[in-house]
Amino acid sequence: MCLSIPLQLVALEDENGDFAIAERLQGSALRRERVNMMLIGPQPVGTWILASLGLAKEVVDDGERELIEDALAALAASCAGDYDASKHFPD
Repeated sequence: MCLSIPLQLVALEDENGDFAIAERLQGSALRRERVNMMLIGPQPVGTWILASLGLAKEVVDDGERELIEDALAALAASCAGDYDASKHFPD
């Protein structure tokens, strides 16, 4: 199973916008990857995308990104043995 994660575009790698550099903070570490943009087309720097295995799959807005970040935090807490449903999903 592949898990897509939110990444923010920080630079375009070519003039066509076919490839970009995207990054996100994971804890205190900065994750940076080269992303193929051909499925979703060129996007402006600053756009948040969902990417998996170096392939941009969709553009996400802030609301969607927050939900995904919450789910990823819950997954990380569960793996660390520190999951609390009321903390991660209060609704």
